[in-house]
Order: sequence, then structure tokens, then C-alpha cells
Amino acid sequence: MPDDLILDEARDLLAFIDASPSPFHAVAEAARRLGAADFSEVSEAEAWPIAPGRHFVVRGGSLVAWSGDAGAAAAGAGFRVVGAHTDSPNLRVKPRPDKVGWGWRQLGVEVYGRVLLNSWLDRDLGLSGRVTVLGDDGPSSHLFRDDRPLLRVPQLAIHLDREINQTGLKLNPQQHLAPVWGIVPPQGVGGGFTSYLADQVGVDADAVLSWDVMAHDVHRGTIAGLDDEFVSSARLDNELSCWAALSALVARDSGAGTSESNDRPVAVVALFDHEEIGSQSATGADSELLATTLERIVLAGGGDRAGFLRAVASSMCVSADGAHATHPNYADRHDPHHTVGLNRGPVLKHNANVRYATDAVTAAHFEVTCRTVGVPLQHFVSRNDIPCGSTIGPITAARLGIPTVDVGVAQLAMHSARELCGSADPALFHRALAAYLSTS
Repeated sequence: MPDDLILDEARDLLAFIDASPSPFHAVAEAARRLGAADFSEVSEAEAWPIAPGRHFVVRGGSLVAWSGDAGAAAAGAGFRVVGAHTDSPNLRVKPRPDKVGWGWRQLGVEVYGRVLLNSWLDRDLGLSGRVTVLGDDGPSSHLFRDDRPLLRVPQLAIHLDREINQTGLKLNPQQHLAPVWGIVPPQGVGGGFTSYLADQVGVDADAVLSWDVMAHDVHRGTIAGLDDEFVSSARLDNELSCWAALSALVARDSGAGTSESNDRPVAVVALFDHEEIGSQSATGADSELLATTLERIVLAGGGDRAGFLRAVASSMCVSADGAHATHPNYADRHDPHHTVGLNRGPVLKHNANVRYATDAVTAAHFEVTCRTVGVPLQHFVSRNDIPCGSTIGPITAARLGIPTVDVGVAQLAMHSARELCGSADPALFHRALAAYLSTS
């Protein structure tokens, strides 16, 4: 059984996830935690502070935070970056979602990312995201969250599909995933989804302009297993990595920017949206967000373009994302010489075709870092006949030329509405990232 301190970290992870049903809420919770640790928010549209310190910038569902002395970065100390992503596969509400038929009220939803569709069946689902409304000063966006069990995607009874256990479940995303959320009353349907949103954010229905709203499992994450060995929760991929990176950054010495830390790299955490759909957006890892932020850090510290390029050349990046644990019921889907278990430490992810950014140099650096703090390290390689996924790692490495390593926490049921990891692994990953952010 993990000790109490380890479980306390797992519970803090669950608190972070429960506060973050959407990427926008994840960023809001990250900003709240950073603010409590004396980080100050800066705007991309304004000049940035010259003095060393702790700052962060928000763009939609993405956030970049940093701590340290930009002068040291430009002089050759560089940056130590941890990148993760705030989004998870889910069901997102369409622009014209209201559907009425056969006595039911339903919502039209669109599949976001590579979802394990069956995992969203027969669950109590709430709604969350952001709503843009028209006010006296023009359009403005507001966070929105409703944790009531509003929606359900009911499965077809086995009596009407008697061969399902032999032929397998087959779901058409257009036909079979529209959740029910009401019954048509005798007097007919009144206001639709727009009216519902208006009530939630306190405006008239005609003020609602648009939304980014998604479904989420309303049941909170929990410590599970016979001896509390597991964490069972939605969105472990990849809010676990967001939590670990933020915790490591906050824990970095509170004297950042003093003479004691002037020769160390600037510690940076970049939390991106849209990783699950390829990262090509204004807030994704394939945008200019990280590159321009790093350059502006150097410029604000009195450096120039050449100083920024020197800083990048002296930098490293950890791409933090979920890793596949060896599944006991499907062991044949894994490379037999690279078994990955829960509560055995972070997982170093390798791929010869650079679907992960790890190479011999970055792997060695992270392994030495883990050894210095007593954190065990595992290695993942896909079977040759089963292609692996990818991460923000190769994108970051290609866009900035920063040596990058792909690392994550082992889990089962990745991309399910509810995933499973070890209860000791979040603390181990936090410890490893904290050591990495403090290295020179």
C-alpha cells in the first residue's frame, strides 16, 4: 500500500482533475494554483516584466508558465521545458444541437479525438466549457459547468441485438451517440440548448453567440484497488501530466530570480490544447505560442534575438503524456521485452520512426535525473506490427530544435471516459519532473 504522503499527492491530482472538466477549466485551475504560489499573469498584448520572477500567460485552453532569470537563459543557461496537454477525447456539442424525435429530446454531439466510444455509453454526463455572449462592451467568453447528470447515451438492450457478445459492439458516431437529455412534454418543446446555456450564464437567450461545450463524466475520480494501488478517473490523459508539471514548477525554489538562481535555466511549463486532434491550432503545440513566449522572456530580460537563439540551443524539453501499461488481458498487444507496470515509476517512450522525440542523449539525461532522486524508470516500445500514437514531443522538437524526451505515467484504458493508473506514480512523476526542472 502506498504511504500517506504518496496518497495525498494522488488525492491532490484528483482535486485538480475534478476542477478541470474542460481544457478551459484546466487552465483556470492551473492559473489559480500558480497565483497561490506567487506567479503573476501577463498578457500577450502588453509589455512583460523586466525583472526575474514567476509569471504565466493564458491563451484559450493553453497556458505557459515560467520561473527564473531570463538574463541567465540568454547567457547560455537556456530553458528547461515541460510540455503537456489540457484536452482529452470526448463528445462536444454541435452548433445546432437540438434534436427531437420519437418523444425524446436529444443533443447533437461531435466526436473529439480518438475516443473509445463504448466507454461513453450508459454514463451520467454533465456539460462544461465556455460560452461567448454579447454584452454592452461586445462579445465576451464565460466559463460554464453543470455537474448535474444531464445526459445519457443509452445502449441498446441485448434483447434487440442478441448477437452483440459474439459479433461485437459497432457504433455509428452520427447515429448512435446522440445523448438523451429530456422527454418531449405534451405541450411541446420550449427553449432549446441556447436557452439552457443562457440560464446557466445569466443572460438572455438572444445574447448567446457561440460555445465550446463538451460532455464530462460527473462521477469524481477516486483512489481504488484492494490496497489503494490505483487512481480511477476521467482525463488522466493528460491532466495527470499537467498536474505533475505544475506541481514541479510551483515546488521549484521560491527564490527564483535571486542571485542564488541566476545561473540556472529558466523553468517553463507549457500546457497546450488540441493535442488529441493533431495540435494544429492557435493554441496547440504546432502554433507559435511556445516559441514566441520563450523569445519574449529573453527580450523582456534585456536580451536580443541572438540571445534567444543561444538560449534555445542550451535548452531541453520533456514531453509529458500518458504511457501504455501492459494490459493483463491483452498482453499479446505489447512488446514482450518492454513490460510496463503500474507504480513502477515514469515510462520513457521510444520509437525509431520518431513518433516519440526520445533519442539516446535525451533518454540518458532523463534517466540520470531520475537516478539522482531515486525514481525508477521504465521503457516503452510498441510491437513492430502495432503502430504507436504520438505526442507534442516531435512537434516541439521540430519547431524549436530543442532536444526532447517523451515520458509519461503508465495507465490502462487510455482514451476511455474513465482511465486507470497507479496511485504512487503521480508522486514519482512529480518528483522526477521537479528534479529535471532544477538541473543545469
